[in-house]
Amino acid sequence: VQLQAYGGGLVQAGGSLRLSCVASERTFSMYGMGWFRRAPGKEREFVAAISPSGNIAYYTDSVEGRFTISRDNAKNTMYLQMNSLNSEDTAVYYCAATLYETSDSDIQYSYWGQGTLVTVSS
Repeated sequence: VQLQAYGGGLVQAGGSLRLSCVASERTFSMYGMGWFRRAPGKEREFVAAISPSGNIAYYTDSVEGRFTISRDNAKNTMYLQMNSLNSEDTAVYYCAATLYETSDSDIQYSYWGQGTLVTVSS
């Protein structure tokens, strides 16, 4: 499955952005999906994951309560609503697909989008 992430940009601290990830296949609904990010000079880290049906979602602690992951299987699209952004959220954000129901481990994701840059100015 091919994934394309978009929606990144420059936003002031405290602002919001919504990322989207569009999948090329109608089998999108079979995959668990996740968002990861890589901040400058840091390793890629898990952000959020959602199950194929959307009934299970979880987040890394640093974004809990500020970010919301969701999906629309009819549109082959996953979203990441990001609120109360701060400078530590500056990173390239990647969407990924896994055959596991959910996972916070990047090695369990088989398909990756190209990434979209989010820059939060203070």
